[in-house]
Amino acid sequence: MQAYRFALDPNAGHEASLRSHCGAARTAYNWAIGWVTASWRQRCAEQTYGLSGEELTPWRPWSLPELRKAFNEAKKSDPRFSAWWQENSKEAYSTGLAGATAAFDNYTKSKQGKRKGRRVGRPRYKAKRKAPLSCRFTTGTIRLEPDRRHVTLPRLGTIRTHESTRKLHRRIEAGTARILSATVRHERGRWLVSFQVEVQRDLQRVARPGSAVGIDLGVKHLAVLADSSGEIRHVPNPQHHETALKKLRKLSRRVSRRRGRDRRTGQKPSNRWLKANAERNRVQHRVANLRENALHQLTTSVRAEYAVVVVEDLNVAGMLRNRRLSRRIADAGFGEIRRQLTYKGRLHACPTIVADRWFASSKTCSGCGAVKAKLPLHVRVFDCDACPIVLDRDENAARNLLALAANTAVTGTGVAGDLGAKAPKPRGADHKTRTTRPGHQAGTGRTGGANPPQQRGKETRTVDRPPASRGWDVTVTDLSGRKAGDADTRL
Repeated sequence: MQAYRFALDPNAGHEASLRSHCGAARTAYNWAIGWVTASWRQRCAEQTYGLSGEELTPWRPWSLPELRKAFNEAKKSDPRFSAWWQENSKEAYSTGLAGATAAFDNYTKSKQGKRKGRRVGRPRYKAKRKAPLSCRFTTGTIRLEPDRRHVTLPRLGTIRTHESTRKLHRRIEAGTARILSATVRHERGRWLVSFQVEVQRDLQRVARPGSAVGIDLGVKHLAVLADSSGEIRHVPNPQHHETALKKLRKLSRRVSRRRGRDRRTGQKPSNRWLKANAERNRVQHRVANLRENALHQLTTSVRAEYAVVVVEDLNVAGMLRNRRLSRRIADAGFGEIRRQLTYKGRLHACPTIVADRWFASSKTCSGCGAVKAKLPLHVRVFDCDACPIVLDRDENAARNLLALAANTAVTGTGVAGDLGAKAPKPRGADHKTRTTRPGHQAGTGRTGGANPPQQRGKETRTVDRPPASRGWDVTVTDLSGRKAGDADTRL
């Protein structure tokens, strides 16, 4: 499965149709969220009346077939849809309903502990001015035109592309590619169409089979590469945002002097504000495009040359809390580099080894293996205390990462965690990031006690739970000191 993305050049009519389809997808999503949660709120209200069991309103399902059935019944009678629902393709509404189904499934799995990552909250409505414009087509006429400068989509018709589609068109003519779906999206001031394609392709061979490289990412140098032949290469950091920062500040001051939008009072922006804001957005979009192009060039060249790539498991979200380096770290795109190296490695059938987050690559000597107790960030030279090695700290870290390639048993794709093998912990470290502060120890004034203070004056009891697949519970909290009947009801 592979995606081919092309920029579009729609005319005024196509622009209006694209926005209408994306708006229809957002409206269908909001309708599904409201339709499902209405039964939840109704059950909560009925419980306050003393109802229980079968007397309560039944739960509404959120599977895609059930949502489609309910939406088809409501769109003809509901005044919100009856006047205009026929103007758009059915795929626009299916996009919104499928998004609502995925949102409820993610929320349920997160509450049950079956979903990795941060906890997911209940689905919320999408705002008209903030929701990204996107719509997916899975049926109907989806094709590339023979002139390789137009694409045809259901109900939208034939739209001109900003670039040639020959890269995908040649594969379709050769019979090695088949289009499954198409997604239109407005991003960085442009309309884009992405084709999900099933591709038959041979595995790409690397230029140096059996070679390995360790990559240390940083701000001074975007990447320092140490390969198995002993060569050290420094990839300079282009710093696209830093280069355009002076111009962005000038344009931001110009925008602030114009009369902008005020949603509190309903004030509309002036034409001069719209013009200045569009000019500033063009600079931001250019910076994002240049960064994306530079990262693709770096990861493609690395994957085409080396068979095994070793990278670090960086806590990028934590690094962004450093107010002095957050702008430069975000501009470098550490997380995007690792993502591209991973999926491009699959195209070459080559592993990607991810070092443990607590592996001290910068503090460990690449010669003797001694570990320094402290190495502040401002110290850019590694001077070993046990041997006479003195070298740049980034080069030392890259060499240590390269050494992991020989000590790691690679299985599958070789990616750490759920994607394959994980690099060993050289020092036996077993630390985990603490997400919450330990409880306060009663009577000691210290944290981390085993006996947390008792909560007085509060009693919590669970009233009603839906089936396990719903992941929804209602908790009624009675606060002491209040009169009877003044209990708080919290959902």
